[in-house]
Amino acid sequence: MSTFDIIILALIQGLTEFLPISSSAHLILPSQILGWDDQGLAFDVAVHVGTLMAVVLYYRSLLGKMLLAWFGSLSSIAKPQTVQQNFDATLSWWILFATIPAALFGFLAKDFIEQYLRTALVISAMTLLFGFFLGYADVIAGKRTQNEEKPLEKLGFKGAMIIGFAQMVALIPGTSRSGITMTLGLMLGLSRLNAANFSFLLSIPIIAMAGGYYSLQLFTSATIVDWYAMILGIAVSFSSAFACIHYFLILVEKLGMMPFVIYRLFLGVGLLWFVLS
Repeated sequence: MSTFDIIILALIQGLTEFLPISSSAHLILPSQILGWDDQGLAFDVAVHVGTLMAVVLYYRSLLGKMLLAWFGSLSSIAKPQTVQQNFDATLSWWILFATIPAALFGFLAKDFIEQYLRTALVISAMTLLFGFFLGYADVIAGKRTQNEEKPLEKLGFKGAMIIGFAQMVALIPGTSRSGITMTLGLMLGLSRLNAANFSFLLSIPIIAMAGGYYSLQLFTSATIVDWYAMILGIAVSFSSAFACIHYFLILVEKLGMMPFVIYRLFLGVGLLWFVLS
């Protein structure tokens, strides 16, 4: 890949991994529409490492508290925890259990998805369908008063698992993992900000597993690693993802999800026109 290709694809990964517009769809589109060569395993590893570093760094303080509280919850001789520490541990368990459905489904269905669902037609259909769902959820959320919004502590294990199961559908290109988890969070009564924060936290084990899977494939293959492409890909995806998380959380509080809904609808219609023309 040229330097231009590396920067564009890494930017796409970094910007779309956390926006509700489907990163996998945007990474597939250059090859489907523009005829670009597949970016290869090494680049997939690089952009996943970059985005993982970004979300971990952004939530580093909360993740540190969650990790300490989680280890404390494993020990029966640990000192009694405060209410906040108890919720930090609970949130950690929610994240872990909510990751299991998508991890299992991804392991079992990855070959089918790769062979049959990574097409422009599927992407356009899923982009439109889940764009409408996100818009509906955002309208519902916009009608709630602040007192009617459910704090994250009230999501409950059942609510966390519902959002976790939704991640299985997100393995279909065009759905958007962040989009469908935020949609379910809004439907379950969370504020836009809490829905986004929970979605981002839930992304950490998923991105880590995807990066680990690509890394294993890379290490067990005879692929020659382009270290320049990897380092540049990590740097660009990290910086763009970190900025994306920061500004998305500001934007979503002010404008809601509707700008992304409109983008998805235009993108879906454009893709559908491309496929059918």
